[in-house]
Amino acid sequence: MPDASSPATRLVHAGRPDPEPGAAVSPPVTFTSTFHADGPVDYARGGNPTWTAFESAVGDLEGGDALVFASGMGAIAAAMSLLAPGGVLVAPSTAYSGTVVLVDELEARGAAVVRRVDIADTAAVVAALDGAGLLWVESPTNPLMEVADLPALIAAAHAAGALVGVDNTFATPLLQQPLALGADVVVHSATKYLSGHSDVVLGVAVTATTEAGRAAYATLARYRRGHGAIAGPMEAWLGLRGLRTMHLRVERACANAAALIPRLDSHPVVTRVRYPGFGAMLSIEVDGDAEAAERVCAATRIWVHSTSLGGVESQLERRRRHALEPTSVPENLIRLSVGIEDVEDLWRDLSQALDRV
Repeated sequence: MPDASSPATRLVHAGRPDPEPGAAVSPPVTFTSTFHADGPVDYARGGNPTWTAFESAVGDLEGGDALVFASGMGAIAAAMSLLAPGGVLVAPSTAYSGTVVLVDELEARGAAVVRRVDIADTAAVVAALDGAGLLWVESPTNPLMEVADLPALIAAAHAAGALVGVDNTFATPLLQQPLALGADVVVHSATKYLSGHSDVVLGVAVTATTEAGRAAYATLARYRRGHGAIAGPMEAWLGLRGLRTMHLRVERACANAAALIPRLDSHPVVTRVRYPGFGAMLSIEVDGDAEAAERVCAATRIWVHSTSLGGVESQLERRRRHALEPTSVPENLIRLSVGIEDVEDLWRDLSQALDRV
């Protein structure tokens, strides 16, 4: 890859084959279940050249060593396996519902002693770290958009002898790099901003280049192979293709979100705007109950009423419509993933939907 410090340039060139006369510029999709003997990989559950291309690009961007997984939850579950059986897990009380369910299950079967904290309350998190084996962080949190003091929490966790895992899906490595702040492992639902086109389910974990990070990488690799949490080569290739334009997509989406914030703040139906100060994810609370929030979501024509995020299209959803969503999330909260459409079109559509309340 060319020597370049800019993430935008590295995203375009990372994971490509070595330049040779007549060689392809883009890596191929390698469809195979097995390999000839005596090579680095003997069976496709252990590796695939298309995985390697995607992993090298994401690892370069996050500043660590990446492992691709079948989904974001696959990566999260693998990262949680870094906790010794029965160890103490410090985790956000409000987070992505899939993570919350997984943490609850670990606790229910005695696989972890869970201490739930307000991840934005640094003093409370630090107080909960005594004897902990793993600190799990979302920042911003999904969907309350709470922001953690990552440097302080990571330092405190390491002082207590705990590993630190960070879900960096919302922020993306373009806006936040937890490994550079000392985290041991970072995970992404690569379905979201990394791939960016709502057409693939994919996850990735990236470990630090430290001794602890290298040990974590070996554990995660064993977990992936042993649990069969592997991505298909086509999904990995689509993820790599999506990465090429991530800097443009994120830049436009962030600009759109910044333009929408003051308009939402001044709209009479919006009682609260939750925005972490960066990124393209935000949540609003509307005047009224769950039904009022559902009416807003049902009335848009450009904004897609859907449960995902991070795609080129703008998406919105009342999160408490899902039974597994934590009850700390208000019934009238709508999560918005701002896309790359024209911002005036987005505002006209959203404001007319809000007016219906």
